[in-house]
Amino acid sequence: MMAIHDPISILMVDDDPDDRLLVADAFEANRMTGRLRFAEDGQGLMDYLNQRGRYHDPDRFPRPDLILLDLNMPGMDGREALAEIKNDPRFRAIPIVVLTTSSQESDIRQTYDLGANSYIVKPMRFSDLVQAIGSLGSYWFEMVKLPQRAAGHPARH
Repeated sequence: MMAIHDPISILMVDDDPDDRLLVADAFEANRMTGRLRFAEDGQGLMDYLNQRGRYHDPDRFPRPDLILLDLNMPGMDGREALAEIKNDPRFRAIPIVVLTTSSQESDIRQTYDLGANSYIVKPMRFSDLVQAIGSLGSYWFEMVKLPQRAAGHPARH
């Protein structure tokens, strides 16, 4: 995959530190220059988007251009966070890719009903994860036109 010329901000929301590390390694393997940041659960995601608590600094934690969202997390899970984001006019345009271990038809259907833009089942092998992240990057950052950041949020840089 070609390197992304305009670094974007990607927020991965997953409670599993091993999964976060594997995805970070897959981004690096694809030479994606986008900025990958992390939140550990749905509440952390909402704090990030609303620039609350440890996420108060917009220079360190810019509005994400894409959210990678796990479904099954303690506290506010991915489904609840997805519903809250898509019901908030400030955030609903942010593309959300569900990246989860569940291949249950009910989870797939529910997340699309809630407004998910894509649904990816986490591959079991690292080589397959690298390929999936490469395809994700090609699609979302080379083919798709994403909306510009809203006023009051830092521009891509």
